[in-house]
Amino acid sequence: MVSSAAPPRVVDTAVVQVLRAQVDRLWTAGWLPVDLYEVTRRQGSALAALVAVDAMADAAAQYPVATTHPRWLAQLDEVGAERWWDPAVPYPAQWTTRHDADRDALLAAALELIGLTLRLPALQTIVPPPGQATSPPRQHAAGTDREPSDPRARSARPAADPTDARPPADSAGTGGPAAGGASGSRRPHSSPEKVLGRVRALLAKAESTPYPEEAEALSAKAQELMSRYSIEQALADALTPERRTTVAAARRIWLDAPYLGPKTLLVAEVGSANHCRTVSSEKLGFVTVLGTELDLDVVEVLSTSLLVQAARAMLASGSHPSRLGTSRIRSFRHSFLLSYATRIGERLRDTAAQTAAAAGTDLVPVFADRSLAVDTLFDSLFTTTVRRSFSAGNAAGWGAGRSAADRAVLTTERRAVRRSPGR
Repeated sequence: MVSSAAPPRVVDTAVVQVLRAQVDRLWTAGWLPVDLYEVTRRQGSALAALVAVDAMADAAAQYPVATTHPRWLAQLDEVGAERWWDPAVPYPAQWTTRHDADRDALLAAALELIGLTLRLPALQTIVPPPGQATSPPRQHAAGTDREPSDPRARSARPAADPTDARPPADSAGTGGPAAGGASGSRRPHSSPEKVLGRVRALLAKAESTPYPEEAEALSAKAQELMSRYSIEQALADALTPERRTTVAAARRIWLDAPYLGPKTLLVAEVGSANHCRTVSSEKLGFVTVLGTELDLDVVEVLSTSLLVQAARAMLASGSHPSRLGTSRIRSFRHSFLLSYATRIGERLRDTAAQTAAAAGTDLVPVFADRSLAVDTLFDSLFTTTVRRSFSAGNAAGWGAGRSAADRAVLTTERRAVRRSPGR
């Protein structure tokens, strides 16, 4: 413990050491940079989130880039974690200028962050932590041996309702190991990045037009483009002389309160329609999605778009007081979002079934391999899950939600879902 009378440099050095140790501990316990930033943003102060970003930049600087997984580097960049300070001086001494706050407030934020990190449970490892990325991440494919769940993660799992996914969403406190993709000998002509670029361009036009019919046509074209690309890739897999190994991976999608239950259901519905499984961790605020990399891209982008559309439609629906004159906003909105998610799932599954039927029976073994790979990964990560059910008690909200879902644009436009620290 550092005395309050200790020189500032001693205090700053001690703060750096404790923060670095805590960040390293969380990283080895399955937390990624975005995870730590998001949980701090939700459960801590704005200053604590800024301190968390700096602490991650400091911790990451200990490791050579060659031993840091590309996804870690991408997430560090996403949250704005960069070593901006003079390394000859402990960075807390340089906080006041950088963050426009007084020293006492920043040190208090550092203590707040330390306290928060001490309460966080372990998560299962999605990618190797910094310093361990000397070889490709372990792949979880159909037919491979299953890695047992980390007992540390099981014991530290939040007491939130663990559930089995394929809607309704599963609930647990852990994520899953990621795996890289593999290249085949016969692939679609366009890359996923080019296809997503074209999709985003179509959707930008759809959102800028004042004409609903034009927006619907543009959005439908975007959805058709993404679906066709997914089918082309699956057919390429089926027609490859030497069948590629189907690899399943895992990602976490963070959600904002309130109404986390219905929001996790929406992600689960999107995932189910795209050959993925989901596990929710409502107490922390995220959903883990398991599937192939392409399917994960679709689920992440489409879920984000639908969550934005659902929130907009819900807010536009008003308060809807009861016959007794008492406002039932929360009941209405809860039922609205549950109905919205359920109807979206129906629409997406209908579209997926039609697209697959048009492609013929060649896709059957490919989708079977995908399902087996996802199930194998799921079983290796989540040994204890419980199916969760939801109930809606507001008929008006249910009806309004279903109508809004029928009007929803089934897009694949990526939106920003987290606020960067604004450096």
